[in-house]
Amino acid sequence: MTDALTIQQAAAACGLSVHTLRYYERIGLIKPVARRGNGHRLYRAADLDWIAFLLRLRATGMPIAKMRRYAQLRELGMRLDSVGERKAMLQEHALVVESEIRALGETLDYLREKIVIYSRMEEELKRKERGNGKHEVRKRTAAAEGSRRRGG
Repeated sequence: MTDALTIQQAAAACGLSVHTLRYYERIGLIKPVARRGNGHRLYRAADLDWIAFLLRLRATGMPIAKMRRYAQLRELGMRLDSVGERKAMLQEHALVVESEIRALGETLDYLREKIVIYSRMEEELKRKERGNGKHEVRKRTAAAEGSRRRGG
């Protein structure tokens, strides 16, 4: 593999569209990537690592505006204020994600309880159908016996 990917290759590698990569660059989430002499973008491993991090933030529901602020702070580099604010942003967002996970866990527990209830209802209905089926077979058998006795 070469040390750089075209925008099409980078898009395929990270699961984004070419349009989204260009958009992320335009709004400042991705700093302008290196370009060939013909102007084609070249994505390096560090670019793909940063995009992977952005995708994690996006997957956890971080708003684009906060992601942009994080990217701005990152561009400031290893400064105490930048590092401190980035850390605080991630701590705050982690609390939000933890809360969402708890809420989803509670919802999942509720759904599982409902599934158990429906499983019980389903089994009860199956038992009744099997019971009615046996009853119907007995009724039909008795009717056939009576018919034979009457000469039917």
